[in-house]
Amino acid sequence: MGQVLDHIMAHAEEIRAQGPEGDQLMRLSDTSAKILQDSGVIRMLQPKEYGGLEVHPREFAETTMAIGALDGAAGWVAGIVGVHPWELAFFDKKAQDEIWGEDNDMWMASPYAPMGVAKPVDGGYILNGKWSFSSGTDHCGWIMIGAALGDQDGNALNPPQVLHVLLPRSDYEIDPDSWNVVGLRGTGSKDLIIKDAFIPTYRTIDADIVLGGNAWQHAGRTETLYKFPFSCIFPLGITSSLIGMAEGALACHIAAQKERVAVTGIPIKDDPYVLYAIGEAAAEIAASRAALLETVDRFWDKTEKGQEVTFEERAIGRRTQTAAAWRAVRAVDEIFARSGGGAMHLNTPLQRFWRDAHVGLSHAIHVPGSIFHASALTQLGGEPQGVHRSMI
Repeated sequence: MGQVLDHIMAHAEEIRAQGPEGDQLMRLSDTSAKILQDSGVIRMLQPKEYGGLEVHPREFAETTMAIGALDGAAGWVAGIVGVHPWELAFFDKKAQDEIWGEDNDMWMASPYAPMGVAKPVDGGYILNGKWSFSSGTDHCGWIMIGAALGDQDGNALNPPQVLHVLLPRSDYEIDPDSWNVVGLRGTGSKDLIIKDAFIPTYRTIDADIVLGGNAWQHAGRTETLYKFPFSCIFPLGITSSLIGMAEGALACHIAAQKERVAVTGIPIKDDPYVLYAIGEAAAEIAASRAALLETVDRFWDKTEKGQEVTFEERAIGRRTQTAAAWRAVRAVDEIFARSGGGAMHLNTPLQRFWRDAHVGLSHAIHVPGSIFHASALTQLGGEPQGVHRSMI
């Protein structure tokens, strides 16, 4: 195991025990956040010159899975917040110095969706808007969010142009009452409100440069990690945490079934149909893990050799990642339906894994339609356009 995963596993019982409190608080408990911070998971994709670890993305994914298997919300926050240092490595060095020079353990929240407009002014932009789903935001000192580029009157340009921008905690408000949901409650994915915040130009980057895979050239980065495709690295933390939740649910189910006797009086160990369901679910979850990690390994090997990861390969990689998420959650449904009435009690962890996994599956990165369309069309010799190229 890597040093981060070692730390996580040394505190596994603490993380697991904090899950119910996170559900009640509707954010990670301070204890969980402190364990994650001390582990270094958020610095795994951070440049070494700023105290980062610059690990292979597979190690980041496996660590996020392990955290998700202990507590879905903690895994989700680690997976999402943990990707932001990777992108900060492409910003102007002045921005990197401003954030990491102050604290190389600084956490940054998102989201990337352009839910507000950046109006150009001398030296930068004035930003206004309201952003939803800022996971882990209560424990973050900065945000990295998407903003629609506007005109001099503050109206978004058409066709749209998107910036990714950085703001410190003093420049935005968190709506404390905006996150009361059925699952992933502990992620605290609350709304952000920004009113007339000034953003200097050096704290912005063209989103197309990042999404297009050219940011490493603009930033003068030569490390393999930063040449890695955005369309693989960004979904990686999210889907890894989801697969971890499925693994956590499976572990809870198996532990509960060992001594369980059905209402028919037959021990579960003697019920061939339930045994089949457990075996099938375990195989599907393992297949999801293997498929996701295989893509990461293959893309890394090509990137390290200086070879291009083509649009077709990226589209197929996104298809694999999206399908892995759906396969894992379907497997959770199969075992949850066979867990008996005891699993429905709110004091059991299985129901929380079930809830968290379903909410995690609803993330935009797991919507299969345009991804499956793009991958199939590309393989047939077509050229996907518009939304069908998005996030690929």
